[in-house]
Amino acid sequence: MSLNKVLLIGNVGKDPDVRYFDSGSAVANFPLATSERGYTLANGTVVPERTEWHNIVVRRDQVPFVERWVRKGSLLYVEGKIRTRSYDDQGGVRRYVTEIHADRIEFYYSGSRPANTDGTVATSQGNAAPAGGGQAQPAQPTVAGSPFFQQSAAPSSNPLPESNEADDLPF
Repeated sequence: MSLNKVLLIGNVGKDPDVRYFDSGSAVANFPLATSERGYTLANGTVVPERTEWHNIVVRRDQVPFVERWVRKGSLLYVEGKIRTRSYDDQGGVRRYVTEIHADRIEFYYSGSRPANTDGTVATSQGNAAPAGGGQAQPAQPTVAGSPFFQQSAAPSSNPLPESNEADDLPF
């Protein structure tokens, strides 16, 4: 058994390049940057921040969404497969390219949801949902069985107990 699945959360490096073909199909390409924070080891060694660049390829029904909404700097959740292809360059040298073929693309928000000028938020299905309050769901992706991506219900307005009995601080 084998599995080829990639999950990335990162920032778009440049506006997508969308190409349409005579057959009516389309493809979009854009770079996505993912970064690991730098840190200092206990012995004082500094490990710098590391940024990886990924070539994202989008096909089929996701292309209109990417063309309309995705821009340089957008924070995206991308789910897909990794593929490597080869070609011969002009000098006859064999080159290899590794790409992520996206099956799912969504905006990733860690806080409040920014709205469009008409008060809606773009979704990966290409439609718009009401922004702010109401029944709108967060734009964060929910992956079954993964608590990292799941958003809990709205927090209660008063998380502290009503009485002072639970306060055992000496001051």
